[in-house]
Amino acid sequence: MTNPVITLYPQQKGAPLGDLYGIFFEDLNHAADGGLYAEMIQNRSFEFCSIDNKEYHGLYGWTDGVGQPLRSEALHVRVLTDQPLHPKNPHYLKIDVNETFELQNTGFNQGLALSEGERYDFSLFARTPIQSVNITVQLKEVDGSILAQETIAVKNPEWQKCEVKLTAKTTTRTARLALVFEAGTNCAVDMVSLFPVATFKGRKNGCRKDIADLLAAMNPKFMRFPGGCLVHDGSLNAEDRDSMYRWKNTIGPIEHRPSRRNSWGYNQTLGLGFYEYFLLCEDLGAKPLPVLPAGWDPHHQQAVPVEMLGEWIQDALDLIEFANGNTATKWGGMRAEMGHPEPFNLEYLAVGNEEVGQEFFNRYDHFHKAIREKYPEIRLINSAGPFAAGSEYQRGWNSARKNGSDLVDEHYYQTTDWLLANHDRYDHYDSTGPKVFLGEYASWGNEWYNAAVEASYMIGLERNADKVALACYAPMLANIDYVNWRPDLIWFDQAHVYGSMNYHVQKLFTKFQGTHNMGMEVTGLAAPKLLEEKHIAGGIGIVGDNAEVSYRNVRIINNHTGEEITVADGKINAYEKVTFIERFEETDYTIKFEFEKTGGQWDRGFQLNFGEQNTENTFVWLLGGWQNQDCMIRSVREGRISDLTQTIWKVETGKSYTCELHIKDRHITSIVDDVVMNDIEAKVPILKQFYTNCTLDETCKKQYVKLVNVSEPVTVTLKGITGERLTMHKLTAEAKAVNDFSNPENFDYQQQELLVTHETAEIHLPENSVVFAEINN
Repeated sequence: MTNPVITLYPQQKGAPLGDLYGIFFEDLNHAADGGLYAEMIQNRSFEFCSIDNKEYHGLYGWTDGVGQPLRSEALHVRVLTDQPLHPKNPHYLKIDVNETFELQNTGFNQGLALSEGERYDFSLFARTPIQSVNITVQLKEVDGSILAQETIAVKNPEWQKCEVKLTAKTTTRTARLALVFEAGTNCAVDMVSLFPVATFKGRKNGCRKDIADLLAAMNPKFMRFPGGCLVHDGSLNAEDRDSMYRWKNTIGPIEHRPSRRNSWGYNQTLGLGFYEYFLLCEDLGAKPLPVLPAGWDPHHQQAVPVEMLGEWIQDALDLIEFANGNTATKWGGMRAEMGHPEPFNLEYLAVGNEEVGQEFFNRYDHFHKAIREKYPEIRLINSAGPFAAGSEYQRGWNSARKNGSDLVDEHYYQTTDWLLANHDRYDHYDSTGPKVFLGEYASWGNEWYNAAVEASYMIGLERNADKVALACYAPMLANIDYVNWRPDLIWFDQAHVYGSMNYHVQKLFTKFQGTHNMGMEVTGLAAPKLLEEKHIAGGIGIVGDNAEVSYRNVRIINNHTGEEITVADGKINAYEKVTFIERFEETDYTIKFEFEKTGGQWDRGFQLNFGEQNTENTFVWLLGGWQNQDCMIRSVREGRISDLTQTIWKVETGKSYTCELHIKDRHITSIVDDVVMNDIEAKVPILKQFYTNCTLDETCKKQYVKLVNVSEPVTVTLKGITGERLTMHKLTAEAKAVNDFSNPENFDYQQQELLVTHETAEIHLPENSVVFAEINN
């Protein structure tokens, strides 16, 4: 058997790759506080409350000198609001003690991570109404040994900022900050803060260096922030504790920024705000891509009346002025006051995040018109919802085409099988309309196989650079002790950080992106392998989703013969399952039934399983779904889901529905009360012999041949090599291998020079490998 051959045509310059590969930041998994934001103290301003999390209170995270949790104690230790440091930061701690009193904070995780010889910036605001007091500031170990100590004097009846530098005597990850108040102290304190001096790029109020260093190593072209679901979840009033994310709350002095409920179930200090995001983008060499809400909260189904959108639209216009305006403008002047008179050169702005419902798109029109009129140079990004197909996906694309949006933000998290089946997804998109921004995507896992399959999918993104303008893996960061969502790109605790397998693949693609696609021809490829049958066969049954449902008139019809199988009427409660038929092998059949939801959880319905091999491998027709707003076709493989298509829909309690599901080979059509709800081809996952794309980089005069193999080992012949040297970058690992703190690089990376003979070289691709050939001219 001869080797497959890739013939290169360097003189053929294809579509520009532009800003294709970037990163996405959202404050979930404690990605900001306790993560990228270098502040080491948790609940630094005593603002935690039960709105954020039912376990929170004003002294959450603080203990006494022997490590016992603190609660307010009449007269002696109290969280008060009568004379706040700032109206937007209303709570502070009042200390009134006759005896020496010690206050401790362990920060996030198991304690403060200190490094021997490193310096730390400590600060607090304090006032004393009667007489000056001394506060001893200590960094100490669990056993009480003091690692650093300084004393600050509080002399004023008005709030004053007190600052000292502390140098750690040893390296530890279980330290505490201790504030020791002398006997007879009567004072108030707020904004107790500890930062490493060595933040990323030395920024005050900056980012944790080790985490940001990993981001910098990716060479991202852009950074999307601040979310995610974080953007549009919450009250419509900017002053409410649980308000939707409003960027103006996140700028100015940190002691003037309000504390807010984080939509992922914890507190958000907003210390890492829009100004800091813009600075981080600048320090990373990444273009900023902020996302703003449009006055519509799909999670709680609440919306700003269209006639009252002016404030929200003005927020968007003011953000552009904050980023790009000269110092004579109001918001450009604010940026200058904060320390950055130069503009941030904002090019992209997204309105909305994976939106569902016409309410958002009614509002998007007004944002688009106002921004386009005042700032026509800004590239506007619309939203196509959280699904790869269906009503909300189509609604978003229709809105983008109608308004002339520059890009459309697609999101989906899928199985590796889905990514393989849909490798050619963007081959069929229109290159003349709005471009794709794949703002959130990942396969379900941080194993090497996940990363390798994602690499194969990225080949397809890159190949379609005339249609796909931007793409970023999500989510980006996860604190190992505060996980809301997995998988994630980068994992950390208070002392260590590592990139997942997926991170190292993303890093390879961002580092060697190139400026343009390059001409090539592939010959001698073996036929692809099918990973599933060409038709959907298996068990059929019904499963509850924490609801009470009655079903009747169930019929399973063989459309070839007209033969019917009938099922007795019945009902299910909670998560019960009823199997109608253990195995159905036909290639063209219809399932008909009627159902009524009679009780159970308000936001749930039920599901019909079909093509079921077992509970971990099945197709699902979901009727109800999350928050009872989905009619969806889902594929489950090894317990991991791919939502194939979705239509917004709701199950009403006490109403009878007539349903039909048609399956022909792998084409699935669902109908409710004579209305087609879903219509999708569940593509067969196929495994190509390998996946490849070639790019050139005009800035450094290099060419990159990118090869991904998730099949059997193969040797590939490259022809038409014009460069003098070829450097191979090869990543391989066992399919189920993962990185972790004990083995943060559990893969094999090789970089080697290959022999080029008569403009030809051979590259061996092991199974589950990602190999980039760098050609130097």
